[in-house]
Amino acid sequence: MTPRVPLRSARSRFSAASVAVGLAVPLLTLALVGPVPSALFLATLCYAIGALLALALMRRGYPHDSPGLCNIVTLIRLGLTASLLAPLLAPSAAWAVISLAVMVLILDGADGWLARREGRVSGFGARFDMEVDAALGLILALNAWGSGAVGPVVLLLGLPRYLFAAAGRVWPWMAAPLPERAGRKAVCVAQIATLIALQAPFVEGELALGLVLAAAGALLWSFGRDTLWLWRARP
Repeated sequence: MTPRVPLRSARSRFSAASVAVGLAVPLLTLALVGPVPSALFLATLCYAIGALLALALMRRGYPHDSPGLCNIVTLIRLGLTASLLAPLLAPSAAWAVISLAVMVLILDGADGWLARREGRVSGFGARFDMEVDAALGLILALNAWGSGAVGPVVLLLGLPRYLFAAAGRVWPWMAAPLPERAGRKAVCVAQIATLIALQAPFVEGELALGLVLAAAGALLWSFGRDTLWLWRARP
């Protein structure tokens, strides 16, 4: 039973950090949209669900005795991302949404660097980071659609990760691990950067549609390349 001790220690510390970030989410949401109960509830609830899912994922296997600063940064990113749900239910200043999203994007580059620096690279950390990225993409896409900047076509930038995961349930070979690729990371950054740009009030009409189609093309190339690799590597 000894190997379980480090895991329990990591989960306890991660749980404590989750509560601390959770207390900040409604305050951040309040600053973003004001005292709108439904928006505060949505952001806080979705953060809590995300934190609980992260704890469940950690329980499946985490090799270190502490979550490390890297996973705490990803947890903070989850809190910031959950707060971006609030503008779906209440008006918010575009600059505030953009500033918050840019902060999440900047921190995205920090958690992986910290994991390598701290020697706490793990499958949990990589999966946690990826799921927060996917949630950020979907929420920003919904915000862009809700603001009227662009139509439902923007969901092409928010749903690919979830469609890919669903395909993995149907065809198990698509759920196999993928090799690290710089191109995939670059496309992810371009995807989020495009979605952030779409939050700006002056990005609309043909400009917005052009940005969406360009980013969607890059995503199609990236996911297509990964799908082809998995097809060739299938058992």
